[in-house]
Amino acid sequence: MTVAKVMTMRTPILEMLPLVLAVSGCSFYARSAADYRDATQSLLDTRAATIKACYDTALKSKPDLGGTVTVHFVVAKSSGKLTNISTSTAGGPAPDALNQCIVSALSDLVLAPPDRRDGDATFDYQFVAKK
Repeated sequence: MTVAKVMTMRTPILEMLPLVLAVSGCSFYARSAADYRDATQSLLDTRAATIKACYDTALKSKPDLGGTVTVHFVVAKSSGKLTNISTSTAGGPAPDALNQCIVSALSDLVLAPPDRRDGDATFDYQFVAKK
């Protein structure tokens, strides 16, 4: 008789599981690699004007500044927030102010909805000095 009660109670709990997960805000969204790349690129594109302004500001102190700045970050699976943002350059260091400005421009971005996996991303920004 106890077994019957346990089985009777499990059925409603299992039927309610999707509702409980939906109400609790759990997300099991999983992007394909291409979708993850495209969604992240779209998110970064929202800051294109800000990143260009970072470069334009850096040009004032170094008019011949040009090259590629590589931005690396992790998209946290729990929140979609860009974390561990860092910059690097292939042809020598970019001015610290440019690097700090780019990191600051990206620091509050959030990929929504969050993915069930961390995203490890690297994007390049090509800056060409005006002559």
